[in-house]
Amino acid sequence: MFSPRRTVLRAVIGAAAFASISLAGTQAALAAPMTIGTVTWIGYGPFYVADAKGFFKKHGLEARLQNFSDPALIPSAIASGAVSGGMLTYDQVIGADAKGLNLQVVMPIDYSNGADAIVARSDITKITQFKGQKIGYNPLSPSDFLLTYALMKNGLGESDISSVSMSPEQVPSAMASGGIPIGVTYEPSLSQIVAMGGGKKFHVVFSSKDAPGLITDVLVYNKDYIAKHPKDVKAAIQAYLDGLAYMKSNPADADAIIGKAMGVTAKDVKDQMAGVFNIPLGGMVKTFAKSTETTSLYGSGPVIGKVLMAKKQITSVPEIDTTFDGTFVKELAK
Repeated sequence: MFSPRRTVLRAVIGAAAFASISLAGTQAALAAPMTIGTVTWIGYGPFYVADAKGFFKKHGLEARLQNFSDPALIPSAIASGAVSGGMLTYDQVIGADAKGLNLQVVMPIDYSNGADAIVARSDITKITQFKGQKIGYNPLSPSDFLLTYALMKNGLGESDISSVSMSPEQVPSAMASGGIPIGVTYEPSLSQIVAMGGGKKFHVVFSSKDAPGLITDVLVYNKDYIAKHPKDVKAAIQAYLDGLAYMKSNPADADAIIGKAMGVTAKDVKDQMAGVFNIPLGGMVKTFAKSTETTSLYGSGPVIGKVLMAKKQITSVPEIDTTFDGTFVKELAK
């Protein structure tokens, strides 16, 4: 059963440690096991491939992916040492660090490139028409974040709309029944809504494609963990890069691996991949470069901070350059 990324439910944790394997004909010297907290999401495909193909062990790392159904629990799990690191969205990192959790991004994973969207009835074509309308979305999630950003860009705020709390999976049925004219969700629910009524009933008004990099999935560790385990952190990044390369060289097998990890078909994987952009090494370097573009953490961080402040989720924005450590990516790119 497909359990999508960012769904706010009770945490369900479970993943088995990898079995020992030999490397280059000899037993590899493995570091202490690394546990990476994650949720099911198409953009994490390279990690599913790295898991299945033994790429963590290739780089001398024993690692396991520990699945959470509520991503909001991952920052505190990292802070407590329950997991070594985690896959989060960058807005989660800003929010956690504003509360003193000292999380740092070591690698950007993917940009949502249209897979997160605000969909509306066909007669609603502009954000300014949202005023006074019922809008269904999951509070304190990237859907909430995307909506708040779109409203702010158009001179509106949460008080201008009627918020209806619901999970991303509930948005399609709520819109189909006429309960809400506008909803915020992500794949695969997004495609379900757009396909209703032969594709004429609902359409995308605003999506993550309109703000590239604003919803960025990232690999994160506590600052102290990074200082104590730099080789392990580097190995995790290398395993991701190997997974990404395998996806490009063996797409059919990679789609099958990712589909198995997510509980969907290989075709579903291919379709959903169109809504995300997995970042290659060269693009990662640019993510850590100083820029006002939202594809740079220097550019997206202040925007995210402003949105979270407007939502009263944080009381102050952390120093942006303390929320990431780009040294590993820069070293690998040399």
